[in-house]
Amino acid sequence: MPKIKPNHVLLVEDNEGDILLTTEALEDRDLADKITVIRDGKLAIEFLENMAIKDSASLPDIILLDVNLPKKNGHQVLHHIKESLLLKQIPVIMLTTSSSEKDIMDSYKNHANCYITKPTDVDDFNRAMESIENFWMQTVTLPNNH
Repeated sequence: MPKIKPNHVLLVEDNEGDILLTTEALEDRDLADKITVIRDGKLAIEFLENMAIKDSASLPDIILLDVNLPKKNGHQVLHHIKESLLLKQIPVIMLTTSSSEKDIMDSYKNHANCYITKPTDVDDFNRAMESIENFWMQTVTLPNNH
């Protein structure tokens, strides 16, 4: 079976260590042709809105979204995405260090496609990324945003 990889992954994350770990995992597994990193929620919303209006072919195929972000938190970003007719079809994976029941519930109430608590151990993190790859990038059929 051919590998089904998204062309564009948007990582919304402000922790430099987590950015490095995640982008390396995506690149090592050749999981995306393009990885865009945005470090705060307000900029993530602006980026997505600009893409939706100006160049919908550049919209990300999948979004990895942290909960704890500056300016606008991940819940606010998720809510904006899922309320937007132009963005709501993009799968959003909450990828965060928070294991708070409230964060989990709020994410699903705002229509997150899944919630993954980031493991602190590098090997466990790599296994989590492998799970994302196996399910979201090889099993699931993603919508064509283009």
